[in-house]
Amino acid sequence: MSKTQVHRELNTPEQVKIAPEVWARFCARLRTEVGDAVYTSWFTRLELDRIDDGCAVLSVPTKFLKSWIQAHYLEKLRGALIAEIPQAHEIALDLRGTGRIVARGMDRTDSFVSKVGEAGDRAVEPTPDRGGSSKGFVGGFEGSALDRRMNFATFLVGQSNQLAHAAALQASRAPLGAATMFNPLYVYSSVGLGKTHLIQAVAHASAEAGRRVIYLTAEKFMYGFVTALKAQNSIAFKERLRAIDVLVIDDVQFLQGKSIQHEFCHTLNALIDAGRQVVIAGDRMPGDLESLDERVRSRFAGGLCVEMNALDEALRTRILEARIAVAKAAAPGFDVAKAVVAMVARSIPTNGRDLDGAVNRLLAHTTLAGSTLTLEAAEAAIRDLVRIRDPKRVKIEDIQKLVATHFNVSRADILSSRRTANVVRPRQIAMYLSKTMTLRSLPEIGRRFGGRDHTTVLHAVRKIEGLVSTDAALSEELESFKRLLSE
Repeated sequence: MSKTQVHRELNTPEQVKIAPEVWARFCARLRTEVGDAVYTSWFTRLELDRIDDGCAVLSVPTKFLKSWIQAHYLEKLRGALIAEIPQAHEIALDLRGTGRIVARGMDRTDSFVSKVGEAGDRAVEPTPDRGGSSKGFVGGFEGSALDRRMNFATFLVGQSNQLAHAAALQASRAPLGAATMFNPLYVYSSVGLGKTHLIQAVAHASAEAGRRVIYLTAEKFMYGFVTALKAQNSIAFKERLRAIDVLVIDDVQFLQGKSIQHEFCHTLNALIDAGRQVVIAGDRMPGDLESLDERVRSRFAGGLCVEMNALDEALRTRILEARIAVAKAAAPGFDVAKAVVAMVARSIPTNGRDLDGAVNRLLAHTTLAGSTLTLEAAEAAIRDLVRIRDPKRVKIEDIQKLVATHFNVSRADILSSRRTANVVRPRQIAMYLSKTMTLRSLPEIGRRFGGRDHTTVLHAVRKIEGLVSTDAALSEELESFKRLLSE
């Protein structure tokens, strides 16, 4: 027989069950007494376990919440409880685990017990939203807005995003608490290639599975943390954020501030160690996020990092056909020939947002101007998108990979401290190309080449510049590298 059963048989406590509507009225009264902000910070996770022999046993998930409520909100709890639950004559605050009460037969000497006092007015308590809403409310925590159209059903898969899609699908289905190699899942790509769509799909799928999900942009995370600091309830902010099941963060490259990044890192560690899923999106690989703390970048790299590459022509065609079908539903007279779709897919290889813009231009040309959408008319309608196409942004890692492949060495060799001739020359060429083809500073380039000093980079650049004027083969080689990197 357990200690709890012995305790109950000896004391024969009378247990009273409370109807859900009574507890809802208690919560509403408590919210009225303390105000919305305080209630959201401290009481959304308060639950009624039972009433034993006139003692209402309330439970919270953490020791901090227990001690804080005991120290600061005893009188408010007294008033609301006696008004709505007159069967209770005292209060005991207990701790509970994930999904269950840890100490149901708690010893009254270990728990907080208080006599009940007076009360206030009645109100109606709405059922809290546990996730999946368009505003991302989870346990009183408001996230960034989710677009319900961005789900797995509407995400088009091609060669460029197949791996990222499979990893995101796995993350949305992985059992909570189970060890996984894909945590955190870090997805990165240039703008307009679908990473926001993909991570929002994870949020939707996880919420539909009954998990507590929060979707936040980096800006929203920073705003929430700063606001909590100003209101002196940063601990409540941390507690609420770490109580969720799935954390989805977008545009992490915009995360700024040393203290904010430290808190973000602590949150990642707490969630991952507890077996909760974390999904993050950025515009570059973790090693290139130079504004972020090294510990944050290391945490990202410790999970699964997946790049979403440029859309291939077949995928661009499918995206255009899907966008045109949606537009046609709103404007039945809108019709685009296959030849026009193929032309647009060939002419706009940049990203999905430009494809959306192309469809909008074709729709306006047909419905507003009332013109027939011939191939020539379509070319004229999208010519601004074709003409303003930005040149490809060259990345240092692309330079390193290309040069390493050409000289039959590994990228690790180029980043290493080896000083043999077959490694030094490729390293100097890669440094030279990094300086001439990117906007990175000498110190930044040095850090990306194994943490070298900027003077080493400067020496390499000057060395290659000096050889170009006298070595025709090297000059031709460099021009070839530049063409390949710019394509």
